[in-house]
Amino acid sequence: MMNPLSLIRRLGAVTVLAVLAALTGCATPGTPYDYTALKEAKPASLLVLPPVNDTPDVNATYGVLSNLSMPLAEAGYYVLPVTLVDEALRTNGITTPVDAHNIDPVKLRQIFGADAVLYVGVKQYGSVYRVLSSETVVEVQARLVDLRTGTPLWDGKATASSAEQNNNSQGGLVGLLVKALVDQIANNLSDRSYQIAGVAGNRLVNAPNGLLPGPRARPAVKN
Repeated sequence: MMNPLSLIRRLGAVTVLAVLAALTGCATPGTPYDYTALKEAKPASLLVLPPVNDTPDVNATYGVLSNLSMPLAEAGYYVLPVTLVDEALRTNGITTPVDAHNIDPVKLRQIFGADAVLYVGVKQYGSVYRVLSSETVVEVQARLVDLRTGTPLWDGKATASSAEQNNNSQGGLVGLLVKALVDQIANNLSDRSYQIAGVAGNRLVNAPNGLLPGPRARPAVKN
């Protein structure tokens, strides 16, 4: 049997190595995103299809869809009105996001005339209740494809959570339990998911590896 002192020393060494490895990983800079295809294509108009919902929440598709037009427009792109696009798809018998995503890009170009199409998937949407916490999480993934050539131009993902807005853990165990219950009730009574979807949509477009500014982007103001 190993001496207790030796065991403690060994565990201490392992802990130090783990911390050093974590710090090294954090210090490693991320690989810059390759925007070559996007820069060459220079899309000006975007078609945003209804997002594919991979969550149990039936509101996820339109909760995310309605929060994408503004950040894309503010980034300098003309976004085809999503309600008119959705209506046009339904009129032509396309009633699910999966069916819309399976339409040939050439056909999408013929119908809508946009330069590029944004395919979005919702991976998380709604409240998550744990023993000591409750939060609303929205996670989205997206890829941009040139409708003129079929070339992939960009892909990205973003996550937002209501827990980011409140990290107060005071009050002990009972306080944490009460807070988790109150948060869960508030999330269910209010449209918290829709609000968090707005944050996720903004992050998707404006993250460090988000979309480049479009042709209608306002020039940066110089002081």
